[in-house]
Amino acid sequence: MTQTISVGLLGLGTVGSGVVHIIEEHQDKLKHQVGCDVKVKKVLVNNPEKKRDIPLDGVTMTTDANDVLNDPELDIIIEVIGGVETARDYIVQALKNKKHVVTANKDLMAVYGSELLETASQNRCDLFYEASVAGGIPILRSLVEGLSSDRITKMMGILNGTTNYILTKMTQEGADYEEVLKEAQSLGYAEADPTADVEGIDAARKIAILGTLGFSMHIELEDVAIEGISSVSREDLEYSKQLGYTMKLIGIASRTVNKVEVSVQPALFPDNHPLSAVNEEFNAVYVYGEAVGETMFYGPGAGKLPTATAVVSDLVEVVKNIRLGVNGNSAVIPQYKKNLKTDDEIEAKYFLRIKAEDQSGTFSALTSLFAKYEVSLEKILQEPSEEKGFADIVMTTHTVSKRNYQMILEQLQGLDVVSEIKSSYRVEGDE
Repeated sequence: MTQTISVGLLGLGTVGSGVVHIIEEHQDKLKHQVGCDVKVKKVLVNNPEKKRDIPLDGVTMTTDANDVLNDPELDIIIEVIGGVETARDYIVQALKNKKHVVTANKDLMAVYGSELLETASQNRCDLFYEASVAGGIPILRSLVEGLSSDRITKMMGILNGTTNYILTKMTQEGADYEEVLKEAQSLGYAEADPTADVEGIDAARKIAILGTLGFSMHIELEDVAIEGISSVSREDLEYSKQLGYTMKLIGIASRTVNKVEVSVQPALFPDNHPLSAVNEEFNAVYVYGEAVGETMFYGPGAGKLPTATAVVSDLVEVVKNIRLGVNGNSAVIPQYKKNLKTDDEIEAKYFLRIKAEDQSGTFSALTSLFAKYEVSLEKILQEPSEEKGFADIVMTTHTVSKRNYQMILEQLQGLDVVSEIKSSYRVEGDE
């Protein structure tokens, strides 16, 4: 029986350092769980001479990936270098060398996940990626194992800590978007180039992964309709609050029979909805199952140790499989062919804010247009506009198809009484 499992690590940045720290600090617990020692033996780094604040006794550092990938003594490779193409090449090489792989790379798994899982299966290897979605929240394992007997109908997630931090500050402090973004960058919550976060791309990669697992259907990044938060205004949040809503950037994956919708957009939730209470940089995923009903998974979505904890949890599963001789059986080929909903089949409620002439006949023109598409209004709020003779009108609709709602927006722009469509957001959790 194997007495020591040897690990090769690709990358020793924030997450990689956390992985080494947890493996060393929790060695007794790991040995109790898996029945043998687990040791990091070799690490790929850019600068072997750099001073580091983690224990690296007995660890060989190299600048050549082949030293790690082709080492016959290494059982498991952990990839935490990030990026897509290079990481893909390294993982394929590791799997073909019969090495099991753990990765935290959401970008990679969103683009090449199905291909890599097939390569892992062909080589009787494990490929686990729990840390790729929601950091330290064990949502992927929950879908694959804990909820495997249920039929998932919908998943909604706050999947990006940067945008949640920004929206929290804007809501609670009445600050403008640009002001809070600069603060988030100074605190390290947002990158110098925040595009992937604030435009919803990061969340889209994660919801594509969740959709693939939750619906057993190969969902690709290009299948996700994406809208970010860069156009959200302080006024939008103030009006939302008056109507009893809180805004979050949400990834949504929903299924009706075997047709799915996958999207990322700012959405409004009733103030009493659990997701409305998820603030700052925290993440949460709300899951609907036909049998279990509603469940929510909450916790830190990023950070050195939360993410590293998810990586090491995957490592433990791989080691257990090695000890049992059952590696290579974890990848499940999607059961269903991808079948996306059309705009006619996507239904939701909406928040709409317009600038309109403050005169008689305005509401009649508006309600006539909504009645034309058989859409009723749930809430209406009118406030004087800063410009004399105009008013800000805020409405929330009852459920309407996406196509009909888009037609309403197009025709609103042509109404003489409407000066401008200020904003429009989806409303969720209001059933």
